[in-house]
Amino acid sequence: MNKSVYEQVVEFKRRHHGTISWRTKAHCKVIEKHLNEGEEVLYAFVGQKGLSSLEIFNTYVIAVTNKRLILAQKRVLFGYLFISITPDMFNDLTVSTGIVWGRVIIDTIKEIITVSNLSKGSVDEIETAITETMMKQKKEYVKIDKETNM
Repeated sequence: MNKSVYEQVVEFKRRHHGTISWRTKAHCKVIEKHLNEGEEVLYAFVGQKGLSSLEIFNTYVIAVTNKRLILAQKRVLFGYLFISITPDMFNDLTVSTGIVWGRVIIDTIKEIITVSNLSKGSVDEIETAITETMMKQKKEYVKIDKETNM
């Protein structure tokens, strides 16, 4: 049986305990609410959305699914924020590390999303999970597009 998003985030936090996060269970529920039929979470992690290392209360859960990349945050009082990045919108991924934390920068057609305050040891794992999944999905999109145009 597949693990829930929350279970995957807890495992990530256990492996990379230097990553800062708050209210992860609530953020995971937002992702689970938006999963489509046939969509499964392959990898999930947590980090702060924003450039500054001082933005420690801006936690997002990021999930890599077999169809897209999802970022979600449950607001404190009401509502939530949800970002979906399909493989055709994904451009590039940049990873950087500093003295204490690492940062992953996701470049899409519309915007640049920075996930910071990640444990330095986690950035290689995150890069591999996102890049491999998105490149695999991009190849499938191109293959389907060629078949429909012929």
